[in-house]
Amino acid sequence: MNTADPGARRPGLATRLAENALAACLGVMATAVFVNVVLRYGFGSGVAASEELSRLLFVWMVFIGATAAYPAGEHMAFTSLVAMLKTRPGLFGAATLLIRLLVLLGCGLLAWGAWQQVVVGLDSRSVVLGYPVALLPLPALLSALAIGAMALLEIIQRKPLDLGHGAEVE
Repeated sequence: MNTADPGARRPGLATRLAENALAACLGVMATAVFVNVVLRYGFGSGVAASEELSRLLFVWMVFIGATAAYPAGEHMAFTSLVAMLKTRPGLFGAATLLIRLLVLLGCGLLAWGAWQQVVVGLDSRSVVLGYPVALLPLPALLSALAIGAMALLEIIQRKPLDLGHGAEVE
């Protein structure tokens, strides 16, 4: 957050929770990998659970970050194409609706696939730590549901598309 800008908004509770979860995942991952490297190269043995734990936390980190990035408008976007329609409100509104519907479609497909993987993983356990393998696709399901809900809310509220930083064509 830019403290020099008096108009800058404070991040909401959900954003702060997501940032804290990301920091916790990254901290645990870094510690686990560091300890594993030191043990392997310094003492000839490592912690087998380190790789499995890091993999699980990385997957969660990716999807927590993707979910937190959506409302901030930080996902990759080709706004220069839509920006050309800014002077034509009807076409701009139609393009915005189409984009949000495509986001909903993508979220639906991701949620469906992730749900299938969660169901398959309920009966399986990870090799070293023994956690249910369903914990690996679960963040994809939760992320798809959250982003889909946010996109649906934007459609209902008729929120204009944020062209933000990508509106300039170079």
